[in-house]
Amino acid sequence: MRREQLFACIFPTTDPHNSEYTADHWKGREWISGFTGSAGTAVVTLTAAALWTDSRYFIAAAQQLEGTEFQLMRERIDGTPTIAEWLQSQHSSFNSPLSTEVAIDGSCCTTTSVEALKEDLRQHGGLTLRTNIDLLQRLWTDRPAIPQAPIVPQPIEYTGEDVASKLTRIRQALRQVHADGMLMASLDDIAWTLNLRGGDVHCNPVFVSYLLISTRSSTLFVDERKLTPAARQQLHEAGVDIAPYSAVKEALRHYPEYNILADPDEVSYTLMQAVQTALAGITQRQGVVLRLDSPVPAMKAVKTQAEQRGFRQAMIRDGVALVRFLRWLKPAVAAGGQTEMSIDRQLTALRAQQPLYQGLSFDTIAAYQAHGAIVHYEATPDTDAPLRPEGLLLLDSGAQYVDGTTDITRTIALGPVTDRQRHIYTLVLKGHIQLQLLCFPDGASGTQLDAIARSPLWYEGLNFLHGTGHGVGAYLNVHEGPHQIRMEHRPAPLHAGMTVTDEPGIYLEGQFGVRIENVLLTQPARQTDFGRFLQFETLTLCPIDTAPLDVALLTPDERQWLNAYHQMVYDRLSPHLDGPDRDWLRTATAPIG
Repeated sequence: MRREQLFACIFPTTDPHNSEYTADHWKGREWISGFTGSAGTAVVTLTAAALWTDSRYFIAAAQQLEGTEFQLMRERIDGTPTIAEWLQSQHSSFNSPLSTEVAIDGSCCTTTSVEALKEDLRQHGGLTLRTNIDLLQRLWTDRPAIPQAPIVPQPIEYTGEDVASKLTRIRQALRQVHADGMLMASLDDIAWTLNLRGGDVHCNPVFVSYLLISTRSSTLFVDERKLTPAARQQLHEAGVDIAPYSAVKEALRHYPEYNILADPDEVSYTLMQAVQTALAGITQRQGVVLRLDSPVPAMKAVKTQAEQRGFRQAMIRDGVALVRFLRWLKPAVAAGGQTEMSIDRQLTALRAQQPLYQGLSFDTIAAYQAHGAIVHYEATPDTDAPLRPEGLLLLDSGAQYVDGTTDITRTIALGPVTDRQRHIYTLVLKGHIQLQLLCFPDGASGTQLDAIARSPLWYEGLNFLHGTGHGVGAYLNVHEGPHQIRMEHRPAPLHAGMTVTDEPGIYLEGQFGVRIENVLLTQPARQTDFGRFLQFETLTLCPIDTAPLDVALLTPDERQWLNAYHQMVYDRLSPHLDGPDRDWLRTATAPIG
């Protein structure tokens, strides 16, 4: 930093593709700080260090940062400074002159985030941002290489639409905004568009690449050694050219069209600068960069009939594995010797026995009692809690199958529970059910629906800070947009064919946590004089534990929903189960009075 005349360096949790989960090559924030959560930003000055993260990781971050120079900054909590405010205070505390330059790798940050940070730094003490440096490349001597997992086709029987059709639809959407082409950087968008899947990112079946689309051609920038012969043939048939991954910046400098769409929330600052410079330098073309939302996430969010069928089939296999696990769980805990990590291994092994299984969709959260209050807790050998036949286990897990992606949370009573646990559990279930009972206008946003799931909790002064629901990919990323169900404003509309989770929860630090989650499919409900209305079809097939339930708190409609759901679970899973597993499921789905 002194050689480069830098006052501070910022290490975000991002890669060149704005991925939620990054390949090991780009986990610089984790390397520099030791904090392993999936969200956060580390900042290092010449004399201090701090790390910002959200409420999901407050407890975990405090534990992992203990004994280091890093000060934990709790985002969205009163009194927590922004990065720019903290840097200003650090800079002004020096008596001697210091450089005003703050470094960040512009190739690993979106255009929107860099421009916002630039302005924030300018307003706080006149600090300037330098984006053309990657200190990790110099410091991280054993940095992992960019991954090399094979790329394979996703069969048309599961996608329901071929590559040529998707490219045609994308070009039609581009013409509507007067764009001749677009740069696609989002890895799941690229995988969806080209009907390809990979394994470069943990739990996400995607591959490191860029896709440049113009009116007459498309180019995939990728390490072509990863392409299987079948993947290469599929690209050839769709008219998609192949170029080296590192060649994208130079290709943008020679972009052959006039206007190009580049989503500033997706495309890195470095690549945005490259294409803006190229078009500005060709005055006779008068080309412009259209900084607009990519049309692809909205297309990807609406599942084809083939994708919907795939989800339903994947849920059956996942449900079978979950039933076998749940029948095993309580007797195993009562016998002793089980821990959070051991039951995680058992559930993973049962899922792996299912046809078309491709791995987990995210790392399992098996959180017992007080650990359940840590929203994104992941057990380690140091924290691995032994399970006892009492209290609550929060189990959030999911799997990737070739025909669908699953995401489910169940909170399970391992034995007797307290009155407080029973009460909170029932309130969370009420919120979960209320959302699934909802009928709502086509085009309503998730923000408008969010309060429905929270109302039983709000009524008693309770709340949770994470979202109520997110989209789920079709053998793609388990977290998908643009639609979400959450308190913060998310204007993306809900339409028929979209998947979304329903996962309210309550977390009492040091005591326990409760979350209940199903994956839903938005379906047409009815047409009236007031327009088209939608409702939710529940895709997830797994009993909801009634042992910790205070049935008296449920309304008649809520009881009816729970009984109908359990009947559906039994009807769809029992043909795939035998003997003790089927008997257990019959008892677990018995109607409540």
